[in-house]
Amino acid sequence: MSSAKWTNAPGARLTADRKSLEYACYGPPPGEAPTIVMLHEGLGCVTLWRDMPQKLADATGFGVCVYSRAGYGASDPADMPRPLDYMTREAEDSLGVVLDAIGFQHGILLGHSDGATIATIYAGSISDQRVRGLILIAPHFFTEASGLAAIRTAGEAYASGDLKARLAKYHSDPDIAFKGWHDAWTDPGFEAWNVADAIDHLRIPVLAIQGRDDAYGTLAQVTEIEERIYSPIETAILDDCGHAPQIDQPQATMAAITEFCERLERLEREEVKIA
Repeated sequence: MSSAKWTNAPGARLTADRKSLEYACYGPPPGEAPTIVMLHEGLGCVTLWRDMPQKLADATGFGVCVYSRAGYGASDPADMPRPLDYMTREAEDSLGVVLDAIGFQHGILLGHSDGATIATIYAGSISDQRVRGLILIAPHFFTEASGLAAIRTAGEAYASGDLKARLAKYHSDPDIAFKGWHDAWTDPGFEAWNVADAIDHLRIPVLAIQGRDDAYGTLAQVTEIEERIYSPIETAILDDCGHAPQIDQPQATMAAITEFCERLERLEREEVKIA
């Protein structure tokens, strides 16, 4: 049952897993069109999606909902320290509540980085027939030495550079936003983290978008999807592109997403002929 208005008015809030979360909606509400729910990266939030949600709504005709997970943006602080399985907990404890709150009826989960992992875990472990497809931007399912090195470098920039000041523009508590992500990934116990088995249980179409120059994850993450998935998979591997394809290659990223949504919607509308 819906408990949150379909609105992009400043200050809109919904509650999930005992936390008050900021959110914003664009385009038609559920019931009038499919819905894309966007899940941000490990240092992201509603504001850091910039104008992408509105552009997606305009380009696809779908409704689009974005929200900041606990600890990010203007949402309630997260409980610290974050557990090493925080992405699994987000998928199992919070995401479904958010979908119910906005009145989600059918559509797509679009995740970036941590958000892509959370979307995959949800679709692979929760029986929710409302989710008809996944769009995974720079997903990760296991740790890589190069990615962990990049996160440690980010930690140095946060401690002695201007990263904290830049994050403070977008997060009510930049320490919680940054340390909740950084400290989990750099914990020695996290090196063995692997949630790729969630891919085995996907039964919906997937679009994976990856930059060739992504410092936080290599093409091995996309190869893992291709080798394990039993449902249709499309990939967009982008040159001259790092960890944020929507910023580094916005036109190619938007084109891939729009085409995927159009194909998925055509399949949804096709009549099933019974012999």
